[in-house]
Amino acid sequence: MKDFTKFHFTGQKPQEEIMLVLHRHWFDILSQFFFIFILVFILIGTYGYVPVVFPQLGSGDFRSVFLFFESLFFMFLWILSFIIWVDYYFDVWIVTRERIVNIEQKGLFSRETSEVELEKIQDVSTDIIGVIPTFLDYGDLQVQTAAEQEKFIFHNIPNPNAVKDLLMNLQKNRMKQEDTEFSQLLSKKIHHDDIA
Repeated sequence: MKDFTKFHFTGQKPQEEIMLVLHRHWFDILSQFFFIFILVFILIGTYGYVPVVFPQLGSGDFRSVFLFFESLFFMFLWILSFIIWVDYYFDVWIVTRERIVNIEQKGLFSRETSEVELEKIQDVSTDIIGVIPTFLDYGDLQVQTAAEQEKFIFHNIPNPNAVKDLLMNLQKNRMKQEDTEFSQLLSKKIHHDDIA
């Protein structure tokens, strides 16, 4: 298992150990960039092909206008690519020994953070749909909770079944730990009452 001791996040409790940091699968961002790549090839093609077909665009004021719109379109693609990358990079799910933290980037200047304690997990299910997700082993993981936010959905994460197993094991360990702590506290209380 990867060492996550170098990772820290806002709101992390003292001694809270990070078990897993997840981003969406690399194919998710690749599929989003595929459309951008097609548009870039079209842009390059029009730069070389349009002045040949329409010679008036290759000289004078028309050339300046043509280059202006080509540059404007390229800048639009660059900004769109940056927004896709920011959304991919800053959408993160953090699994600790105590809770799940979901940090979701919404646009460039908005971020939403939510969390759920492991004890509140009622059910964990995975959803892998399609040939490519099955072959590359990525998909959605849904965490049903008893908390205010009923569902946590991890979108297009790698190895969703392994993450599901980890969450279920962490939850069992957390419940055992709480039972042990409660038993010790109850034992101390009974012992204290017997002495008094």
